Amino acid sequence: MEKIAIISDIHGNLTALNAVFEDIQKRAIDRIICLGDLAGKGPHSAEAIDLVKEKCEIVVKGNWDFFMTEVNDSDVISWHRNKIGKMREAYLRALPMYAEFYISGKLIRLCHASPQDVFNRVHKWTPDQMRLTLFEATPTLNLESDIVGYGDIHGAYVDSIGEKIIFNVGSVGNPLDFNLASYGIIEGDIESVDCFEQHGSKNPDNLSSIAIAIVRVPYDIEQAVMEAVSVDMPELEEYIIELRTAVYRGRK
Repeated sequence: MEKIAIISDIHGNLTALNAVFEDIQKRAIDRIICLGDLAGKGPHSAEAIDLVKEKCEIVVKGNWDFFMTEVNDSDVISWHRNKIGKMREAYLRALPMYAEFYISGKLIRLCHASPQDVFNRVHKWTPDQMRLTLFEATPTLNLESDIVGYGDIHGAYVDSIGEKIIFNVGSVGNPLDFNLASYGIIEGDIESVDCFEQHGSKNPDNLSSIAIAIVRVPYDIEQAVMEAVSVDMPELEEYIIELRTAVYRGRK
């Protein structure tokens, strides 16, 4: 069986990202997937993009990755965009919306918010009918998924809806449930989409156990605060409060 680490929502917090990558390395996990929002909010968008690009084998697009490439009427976004340069901007623009593969005979889909829309916000308490839309068939395989993992909401959980599994890996750099960096680990027998396309359907002989875990990683929050203060970035006070309290600025 193989383990894959799944990270999301780094938001330019390099201190938290380094702590998470160190934890992943200690667990001897070689494969890492990122579910978007590499940049924005925090002070080190460029460095976060470079490190994710180096370490992660798959990266999908988040809403802030969209903001950084498509929104031109926001002073806050313009400040962050100016920090990353044209090549990183092109990298974010080209990111796919989702990734799909098989694990222990089950089709897993990974996305930021939904496979179709980076702004489709789904919480644990969202009605099941809406959460089930994340499992709907995509153009890639034209099959419903069995498992969905996503980011976006900065709050980690694992849940089931009937026979389907849904999980959120939380946020590395801007967690809003606990003030600890968060990521996920999924363990099982990993197989590519191509393997199953050859058979034309799922192979019941490949069914085996699956494990999904949420990992919380402490990091030096005050160091992250100092780094934000040192560059005098926009919305600084709101960012610092979120790091220290894990309370979303919109909830005040």
